[in-house]
Amino acid sequence: VVAWLRKLLGIERIAHAGTLDPKVSGVLPITLNNAVRVLPVLLKEDKEYVCVMRLHGDVDPERLERVVSMFKGRIYQRPPLRSAVKREVRIRQIYDIRLLEFNERTALLHVWCEAGTYMRKLCHDIGEILGVGAHMQELRRIRSGSLYEDRNCSTMHDVVDAYYIWKERGIDHFLRQVFLPVEAAIQHLPKVWIRDSAVDAVCHGAPLAVPGIVKLEGGIKVNSTVAIL
Repeated sequence: VVAWLRKLLGIERIAHAGTLDPKVSGVLPITLNNAVRVLPVLLKEDKEYVCVMRLHGDVDPERLERVVSMFKGRIYQRPPLRSAVKREVRIRQIYDIRLLEFNERTALLHVWCEAGTYMRKLCHDIGEILGVGAHMQELRRIRSGSLYEDRNCSTMHDVVDAYYIWKERGIDHFLRQVFLPVEAAIQHLPKVWIRDSAVDAVCHGAPLAVPGIVKLEGGIKVNSTVAIL
């Protein structure tokens, strides 16, 4: 996707937050130029998926639902053999997991999880608990942080159309719809507003002191990621 956008737009500084493996589709945040600076924030965002899981044996629907619900909360995961990280056991949070549909040996799941959760491994582990085995057949990411598939995301076809309308007709209205301002990536974060006089120092790595703060939102906890405006 990044190489395709570089060729289309003629922009070299493009990056993506996360990957979409084979048989996976959906939301893939892309940043352009200076917006690549928000990548560390985007990479930590929680995700939502709709997953098709194929069971390797017959299972009672009620038992399947009970086992699926067992995976809500903190779980242990070891990355699969084919992964980009070291295969060490890690703890991941499953905020919500629901069985949407079940037909014979095919289950449709909705999962809201912490970044870095391996859905293929989740399906495998559900199959192990059931005693019949299972694998992930298809996966679609429907949300990444504040970016929703059906609200504020665009398809690659939308990008092509918007770009050529701007290039051929000089109309940038559609470009502004498909390319969101960088603030869209941090709008859900707790915010801290600082004085103009403190901006330069903070941008060069200086710690932010109380005199430099104009106002802040409530609910900020220790080690929370915040947006400084």
